[in-house]
Amino acid sequence: MKQKVFLIILLLSIIGVSCNKSKFNYPDTKKVNQVDNYFGEEVKDPYRWLEDDNSEETESWVRAQNELTQSYLVKIPFREKIKNRLTELWDYETIESTSKVGDKYFFFKNDGLQEQHVLYVQNSLEENAEILVDPNELSDDGTASMSSVYAISKDGKYIAYQISRGGSDWQEILVRDIETKQDLEDHITWVKFSKIAWYKDGFYYSRYLESKVGEELSGLNEFHKIYYHKLGTPTIEDKIVFEDKDYPFRNYTAEVSGDEKYLFIYETESTSGNNLYVKNLQKKDGFVMLTKGFNYDYDVLDQVGDNLFVLTNFNAPKYKLVRINVNSLNIGNWIDVLPEKKEILEKCALAGDKIIATYLQDVKTKLEVYNIKGSYLYDIELPALGSVSDINSSVNSNEVFYTFKSFTVASTIFKHNVETKKSEIYFEPQINFNASEYETKQIFYKGKDGIKIPMFIVYKKGLELNGKNPTLLYAYGGFGARKLPYFEEDRLIWLENGGVFALANIRGGGEYGENWHRAGIRLNKQNVYDDFIAASEYLIEEKYTSSEKLTIQGESNGGLLIGAVVNQRPDLFKVAFPEVGVLDMLRYHKFTIGWAWIEEYGFSADSIHFQNLYNYSPLHNIRKDIDYPAIMVVTADNDDRVVPAHSFKYIATLQEKYTGKNPTFIRIQTKAGHGSGKSISMKIQEATDKWSFAFYNMGETPNFGLK
Repeated sequence: MKQKVFLIILLLSIIGVSCNKSKFNYPDTKKVNQVDNYFGEEVKDPYRWLEDDNSEETESWVRAQNELTQSYLVKIPFREKIKNRLTELWDYETIESTSKVGDKYFFFKNDGLQEQHVLYVQNSLEENAEILVDPNELSDDGTASMSSVYAISKDGKYIAYQISRGGSDWQEILVRDIETKQDLEDHITWVKFSKIAWYKDGFYYSRYLESKVGEELSGLNEFHKIYYHKLGTPTIEDKIVFEDKDYPFRNYTAEVSGDEKYLFIYETESTSGNNLYVKNLQKKDGFVMLTKGFNYDYDVLDQVGDNLFVLTNFNAPKYKLVRINVNSLNIGNWIDVLPEKKEILEKCALAGDKIIATYLQDVKTKLEVYNIKGSYLYDIELPALGSVSDINSSVNSNEVFYTFKSFTVASTIFKHNVETKKSEIYFEPQINFNASEYETKQIFYKGKDGIKIPMFIVYKKGLELNGKNPTLLYAYGGFGARKLPYFEEDRLIWLENGGVFALANIRGGGEYGENWHRAGIRLNKQNVYDDFIAASEYLIEEKYTSSEKLTIQGESNGGLLIGAVVNQRPDLFKVAFPEVGVLDMLRYHKFTIGWAWIEEYGFSADSIHFQNLYNYSPLHNIRKDIDYPAIMVVTADNDDRVVPAHSFKYIATLQEKYTGKNPTFIRIQTKAGHGSGKSISMKIQEATDKWSFAFYNMGETPNFGLK
């Protein structure tokens, strides 16, 4: 009898261990009886209360989760060393977005560890630059930032610029006298998703009505409008220039041609496709609707005489450049300047009487120059496999600034003259990292359905393919976004530690044009997850790594990707970072700008799309029988793009259902948003926490000469 009792006690103790969720002492998260009915399917939502980001109960829960996460991280023995090395890597002078406007030059600069980049102005490249706007003076903790969206008045006297506080998408527009460096009294609030377009003694901008108290960071963004603000007048007197009261879920932005003759309005209802309106500002005529429907993208580069130069994918999935005469706007009269070809036409810029065209050939940048009629002239040679961004030029100048970067080369600015055809380095950063020790190669692996998918793999020369290398796999796979070779300081930690970084260009992105994008949206969304899983399998099969050494990361739509694949193939991964992710696919459209993603994901109010969303929604597919990898969810309290409720509900469900040995934590950054405007110290600490968590759970001790 005693033996039977002993066996029962032993059995119960084993069961207790296997089901013990208190190993990490997760905070108690209350459950509510919330059930929604979708076409006869009852869906429980017990953590709905966490959607209220202003409640004391939610705030208390956030504090408890952060305290738990930090109590775990602080015990990792090499965490401080990683932070020290990351601080060294970030501590170098950077210059970004150099451009010439009128007779002055403008650029952003960071001396090294300044929390925010500072905007400078100089009268010539030979003179010393002066600080024009220093966002570091706007807050004591570096949480106020300046947007890259700014505009210089036509007379060169004023700059209108946008600032954000605490990482929110909400912006304020201020106006500064460039000569005196003093702000005027003009101050516009409740601005979001806006450009600034000067016209005469004021400018056009976009904003919403003031949000209800308590709904600033989660309420639906409705009835976007374009206003005109005249300098020196109160905002309340700003005139509405464009709106549509019949469509609350559309956005509008304004641009003005270089000679102030035309006003262009872009109308969108999702993240791709737009209508384009044109108005002659020298006449009393109204707006002319140049395009109709949201199936294609139209981007006006500028206007030369009566001709508009427009980059579009109209009947050209890989994009083309067209010329449109404003006196004959019928589509039949459009002239192809750069017709569609097999490479993706990523962007164009006008420089003097030349066209600078950026093409993508298998996700690698080619820079080509054409005359204004579209005849090829020459290539601009690039220094290595990488990408080009921030092409700044003007129809009034032969001078072009462009930025080159790669996985191991920080942003380097080149100055090019389209008349002499010569390029020279304008600014080259000096970073404490030896890029020559590393190599990048591009491979093509087969997806589940046999399609070829490109992937970049970066590692130290001489890497041994033994299946033991700590590897970070990143992807995005959505909204037609193109993920090209780019530089990030924190990922150098992996390379210095004998690790591998891989970027998979999966479907849903725009690396091969609109068809590649469409192959990964709505009912095709599972292709995205299959492509990522296939990339993971390739890295394991080719002995770059193993499932015990593979960490995966994705942000925003990429956070959705990570949340989905850890449900579908948890056996492939050791560590996962779903960051600022869209994780509740049944309710994403109910917050802020989420309605704009319906074209990408589908809509749970539609029966077919509901079932598709429900089948892969990360929140709704967490199961008790899955052995999950170590997971750290990353979000921020002021994220009003993908509200943190997604991450809150997801981690609460994961901590409730998962009974395995791996940690499942959430890191909630305060005074930060979806990512833009994050201070340098925040970036360093976040990277420290993530990579400490990853190495620790992979059983790796970094040993790359940390100080």
